[in-house]
Order: sequence, then structure tokens, then C-alpha cells
Amino acid sequence: MKDLELSEKDTPVSNLNIDAYHVPVLGHELIAGLAVRPGGHYLDATVGGGGHSSLILAAAPDVTIIAIDRDEQAIRFVQTRFANESVQFWHGNFADYKSQNAKFDGIIADLGVSSAQFDTPERGFSFRHPAKLDMRMNQQQSLTAEEIINHWEEVKLADIIYKYGEERLSRRIARRIVAQRPFQTTTELALAIASSFPPKQRNGRIHPATRTFQALRIAVNSELACLETFLHQAPQWLKPGGRIGIITFHSLEDRPVKHQLRATPSLQVLTKKPICPQPEEVARNPRARSAKLRLAERLSS
Repeated sequence: MKDLELSEKDTPVSNLNIDAYHVPVLGHELIAGLAVRPGGHYLDATVGGGGHSSLILAAAPDVTIIAIDRDEQAIRFVQTRFANESVQFWHGNFADYKSQNAKFDGIIADLGVSSAQFDTPERGFSFRHPAKLDMRMNQQQSLTAEEIINHWEEVKLADIIYKYGEERLSRRIARRIVAQRPFQTTTELALAIASSFPPKQRNGRIHPATRTFQALRIAVNSELACLETFLHQAPQWLKPGGRIGIITFHSLEDRPVKHQLRATPSLQVLTKKPICPQPEEVARNPRARSAKLRLAERLSS
């Protein structure tokens, strides 16, 4: 897609709180791992609220950034936030981005859903509030969670819940969904999923619907397929000595990142084990608790 141009009706709400929009996780560790250099050129493949990009800009003088996000709201937000900075914006999926030459000193990707997406009820990512079954990161696409839940056949529905949610009760959940559909809201769906569990398992630390909602979100946004494409392309965009840092939030993301970084001949892996948040960061931002950072550097030849 082309760079997103703002119209008057698209102007971001001026009172949006930058700090609340999305708290960057593992920020100190990511910036240290990137070894940001003066005059460097960087790619933020999932800019979100711009937290990591802001840290890159502050780490060295004369830094430039290309900021990508498939979420139009995020692009509008960072266009305002970085209006006076050396940042270019590209609205689209990082899997569709094309870079003709190896030109970046560093590339970062913070995978998953941003706090802003989770905390905006109408986006449908969370079941804490009743909302339409949406879950689209790019709201220009046609496929929604509602289409999957209310129209996909039971076997296909069970398969994605098992594959993308690693949910052992996937077939029972799919059977219950098909029996009770159509569903209109996230909370209705969450209640149906919870009722698929034995009573003793409905009040655990993790809500019974969590893994199914993760699976739906991954399916709606083709997250793993897009990640695979990005992991094959991104190393080619790095200058020799350039570094890539990727933050994941669950094993379905972390496994392909770990294996592809190791399997890419042009890269040297810098993190034998993933870097995880310190207890102090988790205390400040509980959503950081499952984050993992992996780093690699492009070889000179």
C-alpha cells in the first residue's frame, strides 16, 4: 500500500495520551541490542503508538525511521506524534513491504496486539466489554471474526482453535459455537466458550476464552503466514552489520522467529536464549510478562 495521507476527517484525536496508547516492552534491551548509531536508518515494522521508534530517535543523533503498521489508527497517531521528526510512514502489512536495497542499520518488529487495540472495545480483540466480533488489525480487509465464528464449518473452526490457540478442548468449543450461533458480540462468544469447559476449569487464572480469542485473531489477520514472509525478507533489507530485533508474546510467534533467524545464512544470532522482561518491568506493565526478544546481526559477507 502507499503512504497513508490524512484528510480532515481522519485527523487523530488530539487528546490521545501517548504513554497510554501503547507501552513499549523491553525498550532498554531492544535499543541496547540494536546498537543504534548516529545517522542510522531504521525500520519499525510494527510501529503501533511509536514507543520503540521514539526510543530509537532518542538513542543517537540524525537517525531516520520508516514506520509501518497495518492499523490505520496507529499510522494516524504516529503521524501526529512524529510530525517534527525524521520519520516516514507506510500503511500496510510488513509482509507486503518492499525494500529494493539493503539499506537499514536496524529493523524491529513488536508482534501481536497493541494496548490501544486491546483497550478499544469496538475493535473486538477483548471480551472484557461487549463489542462486535471484528479483530481486524487492518480495518480495510473484509474477513472478520464474525465471519469465521458464524459461517465457517465446525471442523475448520476446531482446527484453527487447536492450531492457533493450542486449545485442547477445540472440538468441544467448536461444537458448542456451531450449536449456538449466530453470535453478535465478544461477550456472548466468551460465555459460550466458557460453558464448554468443566465447571472446575472455568475460574482459573486464565479465562477459558483466552486461547480461542487468540486463535481467532491470528486467523483473521493471517499473522503467522505474514510473519513467515517477513522473516524471509527482512534480513535482505539490512546493511552488513545491521541488526534485527523481534519481540514475541507466545510460542507460536517465538518458534518461527528462533528457527528462521538461526537458519538464515546471512545472519549471526546474538541471543542464544531470548531476552525476557525484568520483574520491575512486569510490575509496571503486566502485559510484558510473556514478551521475548531475539536479536541477530547481518554478516559482512
